Amino acid sequence: MQTLQELVARAASLHPDRAAVCFDECSGKPPAFYTYSTVLELAGELTAFLQKHCDCQGKAEIGLYCYPGINLPSWILGILQVPAAYSPIDPDAPPTISTYFMKKTNLRYILVENDKINKFQMSYAGCFQHNSSAIEHLGLTLFQMSSSDTDLSSQVDNMKSECEPFKAVGDSQPGYTVCPDQTKVKVFEGGYMDVGHKDTLAYVLHTSGTTGIPKIVRVPHKCIVPNLSYFRSIFEITQDDVLFLASPLTFDPSVVELFMGLTSGASILVVPNTVKMMPVELSAALFHHHHVTVLQATPTLLRRFGAHIIKSRLLSANTSLRVLALGGEAFPALSLLKSWKHKENRTKIFNLYGITEVSSWENSLMDFPIPLGSPLLGTKLEVRDANGSAVLEGEGQIFIGGEERICFLDDEVTVPLGTMRETGDFVRVKNEKLFFLGRKDNQIKRHGKRFNIECLQQATEDLCQIEACAVTWYQQEKLILFVLPKDDFKETETLRELQKHLPAYAVPDEIVVIRALPLTSHGKVDISELKKIYQNHLNSRRRDSKLSDAEELWERLQYLWKSVLGLPGDSTGISKDAVFLYSGGDSLKALRFYDEIEMLVGKAVPGLLEVILSHSIEEVYRHILKMLFPDKEQLMNPDNGVKRKLRGNSGEEFHGKYIKLTSERGLEIASGLIPFIALNRGNRFFPVNFTTPSMQPKNTVQVGVEPLQQPSFLHSKIPSIMKSYVQGSELENRILTVENKANINDHSSVQQIHAECSHLSVAELTLCVRWKSNTRKCVDASPLVIVPSKEEESASVYVGSHSHAMQAIDLYSGEIKWEKTLGDRIESSACVSKCGNFIVVGCYDGLVYVLQRSDGEIHWTFVTEDIVKSSAVVDPSSGLVYIGSHDQHVYALDIYKKVCVWKLHCEGGAVFSSPCLSSFPHHLYVATLEGLLLAVNPVMGSKIWQSSLGKPLFSSPHCNESYVCVGCVDGNIYCYTHSGQKVWQFSTNGPVFSSPCLSSLTKQEIFFGSHDCFIYCCNMEGNLLWKFEATSSVYGTPFIFQSDDLNNKILLAAVSTDGKVWILNAKSGTAEGVDELPGEVFSSPIVWGTKLVVGCRNDYVYCLDLYLAGKK
Repeated sequence: MQTLQELVARAASLHPDRAAVCFDECSGKPPAFYTYSTVLELAGELTAFLQKHCDCQGKAEIGLYCYPGINLPSWILGILQVPAAYSPIDPDAPPTISTYFMKKTNLRYILVENDKINKFQMSYAGCFQHNSSAIEHLGLTLFQMSSSDTDLSSQVDNMKSECEPFKAVGDSQPGYTVCPDQTKVKVFEGGYMDVGHKDTLAYVLHTSGTTGIPKIVRVPHKCIVPNLSYFRSIFEITQDDVLFLASPLTFDPSVVELFMGLTSGASILVVPNTVKMMPVELSAALFHHHHVTVLQATPTLLRRFGAHIIKSRLLSANTSLRVLALGGEAFPALSLLKSWKHKENRTKIFNLYGITEVSSWENSLMDFPIPLGSPLLGTKLEVRDANGSAVLEGEGQIFIGGEERICFLDDEVTVPLGTMRETGDFVRVKNEKLFFLGRKDNQIKRHGKRFNIECLQQATEDLCQIEACAVTWYQQEKLILFVLPKDDFKETETLRELQKHLPAYAVPDEIVVIRALPLTSHGKVDISELKKIYQNHLNSRRRDSKLSDAEELWERLQYLWKSVLGLPGDSTGISKDAVFLYSGGDSLKALRFYDEIEMLVGKAVPGLLEVILSHSIEEVYRHILKMLFPDKEQLMNPDNGVKRKLRGNSGEEFHGKYIKLTSERGLEIASGLIPFIALNRGNRFFPVNFTTPSMQPKNTVQVGVEPLQQPSFLHSKIPSIMKSYVQGSELENRILTVENKANINDHSSVQQIHAECSHLSVAELTLCVRWKSNTRKCVDASPLVIVPSKEEESASVYVGSHSHAMQAIDLYSGEIKWEKTLGDRIESSACVSKCGNFIVVGCYDGLVYVLQRSDGEIHWTFVTEDIVKSSAVVDPSSGLVYIGSHDQHVYALDIYKKVCVWKLHCEGGAVFSSPCLSSFPHHLYVATLEGLLLAVNPVMGSKIWQSSLGKPLFSSPHCNESYVCVGCVDGNIYCYTHSGQKVWQFSTNGPVFSSPCLSSLTKQEIFFGSHDCFIYCCNMEGNLLWKFEATSSVYGTPFIFQSDDLNNKILLAAVSTDGKVWILNAKSGTAEGVDELPGEVFSSPIVWGTKLVVGCRNDYVYCLDLYLAGKK
């Protein structure tokens, strides 16, 4: 029988130039590809290196400590060709388990990925000799085991003494037996298989160890090769297939995923482990970018995609997926699969079963209940009862083996041929078919009856209101059902339905709602994490006195922090100064952290979300303590208080007062009104003194304008920049890259580099990068574009960055006009004053900055009591500036007199989003993170009405002459009249952070995005007109525009967080054009004419040219 490496070599000889492996970081960079000839060439170099540096006599095993990447197939083949067995070691596994594995297998050599060397040496200090050899261009370093490691040897002995040795079961029982190819089995001389024979072993793994000491499993080529041959046959694998490496190397399905493709001339898709944890990004990579045809997964891993993605991508009518193989857990209910599967979907679904110690067998999707199917070639199985007798009809445990299906466990050196292994899995035999009942360790005795808890899981999955579920027997006392509910879930109805279908002893004691099933690294349900979740659930219901220990609260808070941010649970302690958003968090994770904390303490914690978003974990901790124990002042350090006190002339004394602004006073400060148009996110326009008819050239751009700022001339067309100026400044086929220098005077230097334009094959519009400006850190703020009327002054882009820098950039050339460094991170989007001479922007340092538009110099700063993410809005009649703060106030500022006219405490959380101003009626709308939508009198600062939506509002309210709309993290868009009556709400399948876009170009439509990856268009009655599926979540606010140069169509610009810039037909929702930026995008796009400007998390602000295909 051939070895794995020989089979790959044969495939490579037939398909040398085909792509063997593709590695996609899913970060905007182009994926990397290696052909079969390249993979084998690199593998040969590694083999020669190992043969030179390793003494591989007899049983040779070489460890591989790495993450999946482009070199992975070459590394594994390089080891196999020595010849040696590869022993994968997970860098993220607990070092104690990996140390036990390395010592137990007497591993002498280990290859370490170069960028993991520090982590390896820190985790296994003293295990290996310091002298090492590197093969640089393959990215590996060889370490040798230290022979003086007596401590580790004693640790192995101690662990071994606590573990009962595994006992092989002889083939002496006459049980129910299936072996379709018994006559073809070759028996070794002496009836034994020897682990020491050269070329015997292919790989070495260890079981997870969740139920005790991990077992070492050595797998020979003779055991795995028949599986591959059979799978290739039943899955009909060809060189045209693309297989996804879903499993970690330490999980044996990875062997099938890798070698089923590599022995067929097919291509293997590899993505980073972090991407595997993000269902939306992963599904886009698999089925949108790379068109994967074969996917092997656990049912739990499949469920993690969510019903929407499964229906729309994996099992849709036009999916690329040919084969879906599910294994490792009980097969999902057929009713659930049918609800996921489109009626025209042709994907073949297989039920795989097996154990690491032996092999697998398969079954294609048939009737319910799903039988396990027929054994693979050379596999024999038996069903035995508790006495070891054969079961021909009824229930029993599966034993599995075969004449040559022999793996070596722990210290086994020789194993009798035909050895059968106990699986721990119970089945029912009926009409010679096997139906899975559950694991041996899932059988419990409750109310005097013995049953398998997986029957509860199967019954629950059949309920239409349940997305997914899991069951635990908590402390052998309580049966707990964890559910991922659908929208129509009601706990009482679920219990009632279960009582109809289950005996009383199988009905759960309690139902716990969770947001996602926790998974092990192998993609199975993590029972230990479920128990932790239930423990937290119990804690949340305890009386407050139960959390009297502040140290316990700190420990649990750190646990939640790590859990939500995806940090290792055993990592070092969290710094007290750690800030959530700076530690890998975002708004969505902050919301989850907020919910987890409130569950922990068992009550609402007012103001908690804004503290999470803007302050350290220590301040989050102190904020909770203050709420839990208001009388225990000694627990609080007043010097570390969250709030800052107002300093200087903050304007507190102006609360409730109004000072009318006149244009004369503005002129005194600003030296006159400047005619201009200002464009903000979501089609917020601010045209001032733009009334000269001669300023309307033939080629114009039209953009929807909110009623508040809509002068009469804008009902026709808004003037664009003079065509002669545009033509003089444009550079054909160039990207203008502005690299910031240390000296502000050097900002005029512009580097020209070749443009690579991206477009849809069916799209009419092409998008091409015109210029990009480096801000040195992420740009989450949305740009402000100001178009002056004077021909001698060009249009400018104003935008802030996490680098604290505020830039003014020429819209056409990309040259930086000025840059000003503020006191902290900038996420607030700028606005322009009524006079046109000042830019107003909020900052993380709690200040509102008023900068001179001409040079960026500070005109005035106003101090709030917390960070300012909110973007300001200007009243075009009075010139007052309105802005919110995380201190829970909204402020009215007179920037000319440099005073606060009034401030209003919103009594409902931080003001994260931007206020919205309506002229008729004259209302200021404000949304808070406690879920309040308020209408405020802009003159007096008094509340007119308020409505509580119950969930945080990150979205900014937008209004037209009839309604005000706002998005909510509960997945809804809410619509109110100006008098505060709710008219309708529209539901999406994900949180809505995007602000609604209302435009005079499409007066009856509202546009918005959702984290469910869709861009929506509804009419003003709340009915869906169309929706467009993007490739990732949509955080930013869409923008409506129209241009003569683009066939005068009404278009919608929108961005998804994966960096895609979409141009859609606003009437139909069809894609007109698309481009992809090399980073995540949380900024909102602005369009002027044929120029689109947006910020990106790769530190750049981008300007894209839009033009008709073939007409550039």
